[in-house]
Amino acid sequence: MIEILSPAELHRAKDTGALVANILHTLKGRATVGTNLLDIDQWAKAMILEAGAVSCYVDYAPSFGRGPFGHYICTGVNDAVLHGLPRDYTIADGDLLTLDLAVSLRGVAADSAISFIVGESRPAESVAMIDATERALRAGIAAARPGARIGDLSYAIGAVLSEAGYPINVEFGGHGIGSTMHQDPHVPNTGRPGRGYKLRPGLLLALEPWVMADTAELVTDPDGWTLRSVTGCRTAHSEHTIAITPDGAEILTLPTLT
Repeated sequence: MIEILSPAELHRAKDTGALVANILHTLKGRATVGTNLLDIDQWAKAMILEAGAVSCYVDYAPSFGRGPFGHYICTGVNDAVLHGLPRDYTIADGDLLTLDLAVSLRGVAADSAISFIVGESRPAESVAMIDATERALRAGIAAARPGARIGDLSYAIGAVLSEAGYPINVEFGGHGIGSTMHQDPHVPNTGRPGRGYKLRPGLLLALEPWVMADTAELVTDPDGWTLRSVTGCRTAHSEHTIAITPDGAEILTLPTLT
């Protein structure tokens, strides 16, 4: 299903996007050395419920997971890149932490992910990998405009990741979003320009470049959810929800908090 949102729905989407971004902003500030991933999940739960929003994750049970997910945020550390199930783990100095959050507010969903290094250590390879996903995300957003095709966005994202030297996995990527979290069209993190669905005003997309340092192969944890690099290498993931407008792409998941 591909949804084209009405002006009223787009207005609500802006509120949802700001909520997601502000929660992630707050959680990043709280995630210090010694923080437990389960505490992050509980903080996310409290903020979602306080806002009158609904988690897109708690009851989520797709074919690729051992559902329902049962938690309010995805937390990935180091080699865990997607669908990280919160667990009893205490963050250490230099850990690369990924937080991925999707909520629905007044019937419209938004989805965003951030990766960052916790503590004082700044491993150069990890900094470069996070930067590559953020640059790829900006490139994909810049390519998103009415009349462009999904392949144009995928190509722009993939060109940045490939130039940075990272293998690209196409099993999981960006996606349409609206009244539900995951919709068509699928947005792979590499592709051919001029191919795929033609973008229209009112379309919402979640673009999410993610990479693993030295492999494109994933392995699933015994928890049935967490996806890790098969080699144990570090990973990074950046994501924004955008709206296609007559003038181009509007990023909905930017924090309004300072």
